[in-house]
Amino acid sequence: MDSAVARERVLDAAEELFYGRGIQSVGMDEIRGASGVSLKRLYQLFPAKEQLVEAYLERRDGRWRGRLAEFVERRADPVERILAVYDWLERWFGEDGFRGCAWINSYGELGATSDRVASRVRAHKEAFGDYLAALVTDAGRPAALAGPLFLLAEGAMVTAGITGSTRPAAEAREAARLLLDR
Repeated sequence: MDSAVARERVLDAAEELFYGRGIQSVGMDEIRGASGVSLKRLYQLFPAKEQLVEAYLERRDGRWRGRLAEFVERRADPVERILAVYDWLERWFGEDGFRGCAWINSYGELGATSDRVASRVRAHKEAFGDYLAALVTDAGRPAALAGPLFLLAEGAMVTAGITGSTRPAAEAREAARLLLDR
């Protein structure tokens, strides 16, 4: 098995286990077993668990933001694109195995002890905030709305992760609509 295939198998296993059960409860030997990659190869690819967590979050970031943008871009109206963010969140919250925001969860587990993980989480949140800000600009709305819209989305993520409900996305969407209509 070449390194690229081994890396993908390890990241697939890490994503399923870390997101499903939490980072600290999953050991590297468990990743080895789930991925089918030898422990030696695993440590060649990721010499420390922290590096694996960082790679997991980075890869998930690209997928998450890509799926969001693909969904949002289906809307022609710029204001509807902003509201589509919350529609997408509602879909995401309803997916099987949804356990909240991977970055918030990771920060909660490791943010105080791992600068690398904290940095990856901050980069993801900044990119998401920048994306919302660009949507606000494209819609011709005041830039000052980007922060509150971001907080509505983030609050919905936390609440949905805790409650297991999709309702926070619909409530955040309604609040966003009210802000945009002001």
